[in-house]
Amino acid sequence: MDILSSRILLRPSDLDRSRRFYRDVLGLAIYREFGPADDPGMVFFLGQGFLEVSGPAATPPGRSVMIWIQVRVVRAEHARLAAAGVRISREPLAEPWGLVEMWIEDPDGIPIVLVEVPADHPLRRDRRPLPGA
Repeated sequence: MDILSSRILLRPSDLDRSRRFYRDVLGLAIYREFGPADDPGMVFFLGQGFLEVSGPAATPPGRSVMIWIQVRVVRAEHARLAAAGVRISREPLAEPWGLVEMWIEDPDGIPIVLVEVPADHPLRRDRRPLPGA
């Protein structure tokens, strides 16, 4: 299999609410919009992949879908998202494997894990100092 591109597709129960969540609350940058101008589908940049939020849900969102997003500073995102009223499933926690993780939910209850790779972790490739450090 020669993969040229990939994306996660979400079919939310309320398209406008989910567009606003991913664009305005999480602050994901828009890669492209498509469909009717008054009710477009959106594709967001998601690190090295994409997240498409489009169309109506034919069934309730699946609980087996989860989104993993690496951020620079999980605790800063925690403060920002809590102030925005985002459902926080689990507070930031340093995991035994060395990553700092926090769990939130999108408007349909899709789990999203925000992950920080600490500066001393073997996965860390960006050696720039963290903001405020």
